[in-house]
Amino acid sequence: MGAGSFLDKPSLLRTLLEQARLAFRLVREPAVPLITKLVLAAPAGYLIWPLDFLPDLFPILGQLDDLGVVVAALSLFLQLCPDQPAAFHRAELAAGRKYSPMPSRDGFVDAEFRRDA
Repeated sequence: MGAGSFLDKPSLLRTLLEQARLAFRLVREPAVPLITKLVLAAPAGYLIWPLDFLPDLFPILGQLDDLGVVVAALSLFLQLCPDQPAAFHRAELAAGRKYSPMPSRDGFVDAEFRRDA
């Protein structure tokens, strides 16, 4: 059995892209708490910060640690997201639908009462 390149089996890349698309939808979803959304701000700060675990001066390894931090934050974000919004948006992505917020199921109608005299 010959070991092939990871490009021969693009399932890892495909999974990463699917997770990124799901995360992009969930960041815009009002049902996901703000504190959960802030998990994705951490890698942005890490990428901007001049100090790294492995400096970018080391070819390939310097960029791989940055990628690892981004992938870890993406995975943590998806784990922390509430189940209902995540399931809703997974189904929407599978059906090929454009983004729309998850319908509210709390039984309340946001309305304004006016009394005309």
